Amino acid sequence: MLLPDYSSLPNEMRSVEAKKYYDILSRKKISLFFKRVLDIIAALFLTVLLSLPMLLIALYVKSDSPGPVFFRQNRVTKGGKIFRIFKFRTMYVNDNAKHAQVTGSSDSRITKAGHFLRRLRLDELPQVFNVLTGDMSFVGTRPEVERYVAAYTPEMYATLYMPAGITSMTSIKYKDEETLLEKSSDVEKTYIEEILPEKMKYNLEYIEKFSVLYDIYIMILTVVKVFF
Repeated sequence: MLLPDYSSLPNEMRSVEAKKYYDILSRKKISLFFKRVLDIIAALFLTVLLSLPMLLIALYVKSDSPGPVFFRQNRVTKGGKIFRIFKFRTMYVNDNAKHAQVTGSSDSRITKAGHFLRRLRLDELPQVFNVLTGDMSFVGTRPEVERYVAAYTPEMYATLYMPAGITSMTSIKYKDEETLLEKSSDVEKTYIEEILPEKMKYNLEYIEKFSVLYDIYIMILTVVKVFF
C-alpha cells in the first residue's frame, strides 16, 4: 500500500496537526505510485552501475580499519515501521554505541576512509538496497533513530506517512550539518532542539510540494551540490 491506511496508523500519527498532510497525500495517490515505480527502476539501474565502485569502496573501508564493511542500524520509516539501514561503515567499531547518533565533522570516531566517504556522501550508496525493499525512497525525510522520533512534535509525525529518503531538499540545505554540530558542546541537545525542528519545516513543505517531477529535480540538485 503506497499510503498507509489511516485507521491502522499509530495514535501519534493521527493527530489533528498531522492529518492535513495525510489529506494532501491522499489526493496524490497516482504520483505516489509513479514515485515507487521510479524508485525501483532507478535502484535497479544504480545497483548495476555502481556494483564495481561499491566493491572498491568496500575494499577501501575494510583495509582502512578493522571491522565490518557495512554499518547497519535501526531507523524509522513509513507508518512508524522499524527497518535496518545500510551504509558503508565510517566509524571505528563499537564507538557509535557509546556516543550521540549525530556527529561533528571532526569527531574522533570517524575513520580516515569515513571522512572521505562522508564528504561525497558515498557512504550512503548501499541504501539503494533499502530502496529496492521499499523501506526507503530516493527522495524523502532522512530516517531517524527511534529516540529522535520520540522527540517529534505532533506535526512532525506527518513525515512518516511516506518512506524515508536518501536525499531531500532538507539534506541539501543542511549538507554541512556536521560542521554546525561541531560547534556545539552537546550535539544531541543541539540536534533535537535546534536543527531537527528547522529540518522538519523543509520536510513538511516537501509533502505539500510533492510530485514525481519535484523528486527528479531534488535528485538532480543533490548530484550537483555534492559533486560540483
